[in-house]
Amino acid sequence: MTASILIADDDEGIISALSLLLKSEGFTVDTASSPQQVLDKLLHCDYHLVLMDLNYSFDTTSGEEGLHLLTRIRNQEELLPVVVMTGWATIELAVNTIKSGANDFIQKPWDNNQLLATIHNQLKLFNAQKQTQKLSQHNQLLQNERRISLPITAHSAIMKSLLAKLQQVAKSDVNILLTGENGTGKSMLARYVHDYSNRASAPFIAVNMGAITETLFESEMFGHLKGAFTDAKQTRIGRFELAESGTLFLDEIANTPLSQQAKLLRVLEERRFEKVGATKTQVADIRLITATNSQPSQLVADGLFRQDLLYRINTVELVVPPLRERLEDIIPLAQHYLMAVAQKYNQPQHTLSAAAQTALLQYPWPGNVRELGHVIERAHILSEGQILQPSNLGLDSQPNNSAASVNNNATDLRTLEAIELDALEQRFEYFNGDAIQAAQSLGLSRSTFYRRLSKAK
Repeated sequence: MTASILIADDDEGIISALSLLLKSEGFTVDTASSPQQVLDKLLHCDYHLVLMDLNYSFDTTSGEEGLHLLTRIRNQEELLPVVVMTGWATIELAVNTIKSGANDFIQKPWDNNQLLATIHNQLKLFNAQKQTQKLSQHNQLLQNERRISLPITAHSAIMKSLLAKLQQVAKSDVNILLTGENGTGKSMLARYVHDYSNRASAPFIAVNMGAITETLFESEMFGHLKGAFTDAKQTRIGRFELAESGTLFLDEIANTPLSQQAKLLRVLEERRFEKVGATKTQVADIRLITATNSQPSQLVADGLFRQDLLYRINTVELVVPPLRERLEDIIPLAQHYLMAVAQKYNQPQHTLSAAAQTALLQYPWPGNVRELGHVIERAHILSEGQILQPSNLGLDSQPNNSAASVNNNATDLRTLEAIELDALEQRFEYFNGDAIQAAQSLGLSRSTFYRRLSKAK
């Protein structure tokens, strides 16, 4: 992006010469001839550097007007680099300009090469400071999201289908709404879309909308200027700006206060926003992904969510299945968690006994993938042996009806042999014909598994 420079001087000849020089170097140039004009332009336009004279109409030698202007610029813009120029240079004046907030001091008449070198250096420092500020705030956000991560696991047909759809839409910039129960991995899938998108090298910023209070909504989402309100001790970058050129993920979007939904809709429609306390408009160059565990249409019907906002966020709406509907993923996910937990605590990796695997498959997982991760971490910490047993998992005895290998309906009056055959065949099919895994999941040897299967037939 081309750097924009504001030249402030009351001498038209100086402005013309500087404009010609800077434009020849590829900079975008704007000009101002008075301190008030400088302040007005800073309120409404974005610049990367100000190149300003110290003396205007009040007098031509003291530099008092320029020093006062510097102080007011710093009240509006904390990081914006300001390079001061004057034809009446003294050591005392140079020191005072630096104390007042100038980044550098150039004496007139200037040397073109020196001036350009100063500008390039200040622009580099400015960009580095902006990135550091963004990184600092990003790291603060991540501190509240320290959790074990693992690769997307998709052995089940329903998850393979979902990932295929996500890959298909990832390369576009359409808004995506992910719905599904708590703990199904919606945030991980949002990151998955980002990684497959054309914005993968830019930031991925996740926001829990349920954790943002109504009074701080605008400040958190759009940022604020220093002094914009009582507790605004310094300028803050909002989530939209942090996600510039990247992906903004709004988790639990249904928890956005109704009074703030119109402001969010406006930004999504116009792709523009203003910091709290600012009048200049910034561009919201982001890819939006949202998620909720609620039924959006019902929220609209209940008057809790704006229909026009729903239309804006659900260009593509995809349902993330609960863990009980993706049985083939449970054991691979558990094994991934076992490996991640071992790495986290720098300890040997535990393994799952056949009985423990059966227990995992029969549990209904109301907390979904998130609950599975907690169960595995707890089992790793509390178990005394390396092989985890059902007792280590701490699961209740409620079976997962979709995972049960035996029909427990009271009207099932089949013979024991028929029930056993059904269980053996289901387990054999579940492991894609792998007799060893099927046998281990039932607590049998491979030869016993085959013997019982042939006997039952």
